[in-house]
Amino acid sequence: MSVPENNYHNHQSYKEAGRTNEGPGKQQRITFRLLSAAFFGAFGSSFLYGYYVSVVNAPSLFIKNFINKTWIERYEMPVGTETVTLLWSLTVSIMSIGGLFGAIVVKFLVKVLGRRGTLLVNNCFAVVGAVLLASGERAGSFEMLIIGRFILGINGGISLSALPMYLGEISPRHIRGSITQFHNSMINIGVLIGQILGLPEVLGQESRWNFLFAFIALPALLQLSVLPFLPKSPRYLLMEKKDEAGAEKALRRFLGKEDVNAELEEVQAENRAQKNLQVASVLELLKNRAVRWQIITVVVTIACHQLSGINAGLVIDRVGRRPLLILGLGGIAVCYSLLTVFLNIQDTVSWMPYLSFACILATFACFCCGPGGISFIVTNELFEQSYRPAAFLIVGTVFWLCNFTVGLVFPFVQEALQTYVFLVFVVTCSVGAVYLFIVLPETKNKTFLDISQSFAKRNNIYFQPNELELPITPETDPV
Repeated sequence: MSVPENNYHNHQSYKEAGRTNEGPGKQQRITFRLLSAAFFGAFGSSFLYGYYVSVVNAPSLFIKNFINKTWIERYEMPVGTETVTLLWSLTVSIMSIGGLFGAIVVKFLVKVLGRRGTLLVNNCFAVVGAVLLASGERAGSFEMLIIGRFILGINGGISLSALPMYLGEISPRHIRGSITQFHNSMINIGVLIGQILGLPEVLGQESRWNFLFAFIALPALLQLSVLPFLPKSPRYLLMEKKDEAGAEKALRRFLGKEDVNAELEEVQAENRAQKNLQVASVLELLKNRAVRWQIITVVVTIACHQLSGINAGLVIDRVGRRPLLILGLGGIAVCYSLLTVFLNIQDTVSWMPYLSFACILATFACFCCGPGGISFIVTNELFEQSYRPAAFLIVGTVFWLCNFTVGLVFPFVQEALQTYVFLVFVVTCSVGAVYLFIVLPETKNKTFLDISQSFAKRNNIYFQPNELELPITPETDPV
């Protein structure tokens, strides 16, 4: 199989465009605008998601009491324990349904509004959800809490797809991992802040739990105030809106320099390689054998992210995505194996609980450096511009379905397996690590087109002469 001459030259020009900036690019500083886009984008999206995922746990007892009180006021009789548990479970889990809905609609939003525009509109969901949750008790309506959580789920479903797209497309490739890592780091910080504010000494009291939910509006309003003054995605402007002048201006503002010819040529070369391609639908993406293994790889990566039993910044660009993912998943499997052993013998050895605690800490470290920090980066990098929105729709769907499944099934699995429950995650993480070791190439410092080319042989495709970047499968091979 050979690449036709005109396609070869276009791919070569793409690579040359990258090489012309490769030397100085590595020394290029991170500009204030690029840092601001990463921080405020992640603060109003990723931080918010981590916060409202974790903060709901602290006032759980108060919310159940509120449900019981409201029921008595309405029906003049106490609510049954099973009904309270059901309503509370619905309040918590409904967010996954909202997240699934958000993941489905994000493909259409990023196409019409762009990456930045989608993030701005998404803040409306966060503010509305915060108002419903914060005012539910005063209004005497636990239904407002359920609806508010559903709306926040929509916000999360959109954020977890739109933000990685935006950050990945505005970042020079030599620091793409570091910039997109803001997304994962802010999720963890949001979880931490949610736990801190939920303490009884802070806002975790019956008279203050409403303020825990009111806080959700603040990051959204801050992002809504700052993001309009930052540029749109240069790749979106050039490749989807055909606005070369706007793309060049955005690159200048993000990179803080006038000469952006090399960076612009890199985007233009990718655009030329896809000039005959429209933005793919999910069905078209699933049917296209040119991205078959990319789809399988991101689905496995995201599934392992969620099924690792747990619901690192600059090192990503130094070490690479592939070894961190594989070692992270492998490390989680080892830690869970040891934890299973320690839990089963801790009653016989007095100091064994300390080893169990150490295993838990090591598991979190492996997760943060592995699937927790890289999953969405890899998803963004494995697909070219025309496939990216549909790919994130698939990934978002898998993410939220796994989230919902774990929340629904895990309590029953835990009851059945007791201390052996972690062996389930040992299996999923081990299978994921082996798969990624076999299939996933290294994406560090590579252009999006280079990464796609690395899957060409595995996808068993070649390019038809006289047509640019149109993959032909053996089934459609002209006779």
